[in-house]
Amino acid sequence: MGEKDLQDSFQKLPEAVREKVDSALADAKIALKLRIAELLADKEEMARHAVTTAGRIGAKSGEVSELTTILPLKPDGAKQLRKFFKLVGGNLAGAGQVGTLHNMRFVFLENDTKLLFATAFDGEWDPYIDDFATKIPDFMDYLFSNVEGWPGITSPDVKEFIVKHQLPAEAWYVAHPDLTVAEAGRLKRQEAAVQRFLSDLN
Repeated sequence: MGEKDLQDSFQKLPEAVREKVDSALADAKIALKLRIAELLADKEEMARHAVTTAGRIGAKSGEVSELTTILPLKPDGAKQLRKFFKLVGGNLAGAGQVGTLHNMRFVFLENDTKLLFATAFDGEWDPYIDDFATKIPDFMDYLFSNVEGWPGITSPDVKEFIVKHQLPAEAWYVAHPDLTVAEAGRLKRQEAAVQRFLSDLN
């Protein structure tokens, strides 16, 4: 699509949307302006991916929330954690015991002095932290005992500690915001049953 066609398409969008886009993205190319304006004009898609609060802190889209922290490591913290991650081949499958957990990752920063811990989960922030404390407390305490000031996952101070180090996302996208971990598991089992049924027919 040429520049003129892009401009024509942009002009067909609601004036209020065009004004917002022009104001915020004055220096952007027309192709980007058009794409953003089309998204903003699509009220159904915007509502489906609306970003709200995960409760105490963090962002939420549909049923899925995010948590990102940057934590100060103890002097040998990175070394200890690397030993553990090497032992399990970087595979944290045991964390699946927290039935609302979509993913989690650990990244070392600033010459191994800080740890980025990021995760996506179903539901609200407080119950998610409670799940860690009740379902995988030993796992959490072993990993996070390498962090300066870690009070322990069952400590009454742990939530304030996490909040202190959490960096709420400024923007958040979830491909399937209404698909919880439980629902994804159910759909997977359903698909496997259908495939078995079709296989048995042949």
